[in-house]
Amino acid sequence: DKVGNVIARRKASNGYENKPMITFQCHMDMVCEKNKDVPHDFSKDAIKAYVDGDFVKARGTTLGADDGIGVAACLALMESDVEHPPLEFLFTVDEETGMTGAFGLEENRIKGKMLINLDSEEFGSIYIGCAGGANSDIWLPLKFEEGGTGLKIAVKGLKGGHSGVEIDKGRANSIKLLARLLYNIDARIGHIEGGDKFNAIPREAFATVIVNDIEKAKEKIKELEKAFRDEYKRSDPDLKVEVEETNVEKVLTKDVNEKVIKMLVGLPHGVIAMSQEVAGLVETSTNLAKVEMNEKLHIVMSSRSSIESALDAIMETIRSIAELAGASVEEGSRYPGWKPNRDSKLLKIAEETFKKLYGKQPEIKAIHAGLETGVIGKKVGIDEMISIGPDIEHPHSPDENVRISSVQKFWEYLQALTKEIAQKW
Repeated sequence: DKVGNVIARRKASNGYENKPMITFQCHMDMVCEKNKDVPHDFSKDAIKAYVDGDFVKARGTTLGADDGIGVAACLALMESDVEHPPLEFLFTVDEETGMTGAFGLEENRIKGKMLINLDSEEFGSIYIGCAGGANSDIWLPLKFEEGGTGLKIAVKGLKGGHSGVEIDKGRANSIKLLARLLYNIDARIGHIEGGDKFNAIPREAFATVIVNDIEKAKEKIKELEKAFRDEYKRSDPDLKVEVEETNVEKVLTKDVNEKVIKMLVGLPHGVIAMSQEVAGLVETSTNLAKVEMNEKLHIVMSSRSSIESALDAIMETIRSIAELAGASVEEGSRYPGWKPNRDSKLLKIAEETFKKLYGKQPEIKAIHAGLETGVIGKKVGIDEMISIGPDIEHPHSPDENVRISSVQKFWEYLQALTKEIAQKW
């Protein structure tokens, strides 16, 4: 189609021609994250995948199982000899960078009467709802003056991860830790940079600064590093702060510097509220995702909630803090949530099929992340939807892996579910 989505269809097996069409949906892009010391160019270099026990991993980069597994499953279903109704396959673009494929999908393109999304990351769970969200871009004009001998301070070694699925893990945010360091050593910033993707918790950040007393600043940084390591000893055991002396040509003026540091310290990050409807589900969160400096300071915040008014509230908080610092805020277009439908016919067949195969009930869940199902369902008018997938750990980070045995079960279940829908709908 116009935005680059690919749509394919397969005729029904004999005898199932009049059954309703199933749309299987996945996305073709991946998050391109790598460790700083890995010389990898995602535009041309192949992912170096390897098998480690029951897992497939990549060497120093994201693996792309999110959502390469979904793409592979769709391609396999095109050739499977399992009995099936008419099938439709929707491969979307740019899910990870704004869901432009889902938003750009033309309403009359999709013929299916139900949708099975293949972008979930926990086998044995069937997802029936997701959070909506939006980004806030914060801009602050900068003024500089002459610098001098100073320090380069880098926060490294953090786990990071998906800013929706893994926001409840309590992991450190490199930008927030760096801001705390700068606040406590009375630093004047020459440059600051951290984070990359809006939907990834920042793993690394650095700043060049000048301070009144370099040795005292180094001592304070060591003290704070020890405190950080204690705070995050479980979630981020490899956390470290690196310091080296460097020449800083220019630094922010005192008033602008104070605004930048206090804004970064004050902006929220992490879980804001837990769901009162679904036990253990994050209702509202925000991710301080990125900071960069050129002529202006640019901060990216990514907020999510399953309740629209709660999303309004956290974005109002972000705007208020930014405007107090003299910054302007641009709010991006929102993506809709997906309201759970516990009485869905598709869900009941999916539950029955799972129990028949494995002798137990699947877990029925909603996810604190944006799934394309919310956008596509609203756009094309489908309310019979579920999302499934194999076990994928640490998506959006170089630690991403997929469990091989869960992929085998996922494929078995997907074929069985396709057959059951053909026979029972």
